[in-house]
Amino acid sequence: MDMKKEHKPCQVKDSGTLYKIGMFAAMNHVTVKTLRFYEEQGLLMPALIHPENGYRYYTLSQMAVLHQITALKQAGFTLEEIARIHSGADEGAVLMKKKAELLGKIAELTRQIAVVDGYLSKRKTRLSAPVLIKTIPETTVAFMRVHLKSYDCLFDRMPEMGALMEKAGCVCALPEYCFTNYLEPGYKDGDIPVEIWESVMEAREETGGLRFQTLPEIQAACVFHKGSYRTLSESYETVLRYIEENGYEVAGDIRESYIDGVWNKDDESEWLSEIQVPVRKKERKN
Repeated sequence: MDMKKEHKPCQVKDSGTLYKIGMFAAMNHVTVKTLRFYEEQGLLMPALIHPENGYRYYTLSQMAVLHQITALKQAGFTLEEIARIHSGADEGAVLMKKKAELLGKIAELTRQIAVVDGYLSKRKTRLSAPVLIKTIPETTVAFMRVHLKSYDCLFDRMPEMGALMEKAGCVCALPEYCFTNYLEPGYKDGDIPVEIWESVMEAREETGGLRFQTLPEIQAACVFHKGSYRTLSESYETVLRYIEENGYEVAGDIRESYIDGVWNKDDESEWLSEIQVPVRKKERKN
């Protein structure tokens, strides 16, 4: 709207007592400057502009319009949006659109608070980073299924897979992505079925127990674990609690990705793993 538009004197639009702009401003706890600005924007025109001295006058019935403008501004509406409502736009549709925008902002703020909470919880655990929801892209993997006598035997079987991959002519993808998939839920004392996976550039001919598969893109709740594998349960507790408290549910097999470990770090405290839990948002119940 034209901020410099000159207003011509007008006649009284409403019957009843007329209040000078200063009095009307005081009655509604706004400034005269605000009323003049609303006039320039075409949101609230004076009921009367004196033809000789240019004084502005308002009526009591205009208080409702002013209160609506104030309320909509407090709800986050722009003056342009308020003007559309005053110009005859579908008020219900405009309000519903604004409500959706506000709910989106609440969701984003909730996500940010969850990240902050993750950093706070980091101080009480062995986590090297907070829980994050991230997308793990589609990847082609070489894998083999084995049965472990104990969880500590996992890395004793990996050289076997490495030999088969070399025989098949596999080229590992970069960045390297090695992880395990435990096939049965819960802790087991022995005979633990597990699949060992390694991301590769392309599938090759299957050899021995080595097979290939392309895994689809997933959304996962992820957390880094620093230190011995004996304390992985603490990181599992943290990520699963995050999933439960933030409206997600587990949507696939949990992966343990190994970044640093016994093969390149002598000190257990420097071992770094990542727990990746596929998730999806829970459906809202009516």
